Amino acid sequence: MKRIVVSLFLTVVFAVPAFSQMNMPMNGNGMGNGMMMGGMDRMGTMMGMCLQNADKIGLSDEQVAKMRPIHREMEKKQAQFKADLKVAEIDLAEIMDVKDFDLEKANAAVKKISDIRTAHHLEMLKSMKEVRQILTNEQYLKMRKLMPMKAQAKKPMRKMRRQ
Repeated sequence: MKRIVVSLFLTVVFAVPAFSQMNMPMNGNGMGNGMMMGGMDRMGTMMGMCLQNADKIGLSDEQVAKMRPIHREMEKKQAQFKADLKVAEIDLAEIMDVKDFDLEKANAAVKKISDIRTAHHLEMLKSMKEVRQILTNEQYLKMRKLMPMKAQAKKPMRKMRRQ
């Protein structure tokens, strides 16, 4: 039991300050929430690229009309997520500001942050599913070819050579 408490304590003490200071820049399309949202960043990029390149992908006016409200809703949810997450991180930092902080409160704050992230991730997956149902298989493949990030994400990192 002591080991669990100590490991949890060390995780919170070392991970939370660095975690709460992470401020990832927006990538210009309303999406951008750091590492966990990598796949969700691509979702926003994918939808934005679909709308911007509707003619290249072969989207009909009806498909574009169906995608626009989903895209707007995603942007709203992303903005709300970022605000909720920031507030939860500030709350956690406030809890941990004192030397002898309340571990139970810190645990609850960390769980709240996790819950906010999970709920948002699931919402974005739902939006992704809606958009993909609008696209035909051919359009989906064309859209994937337009996404340069996708190819880069699959390339393994090169190891540095010893000199």
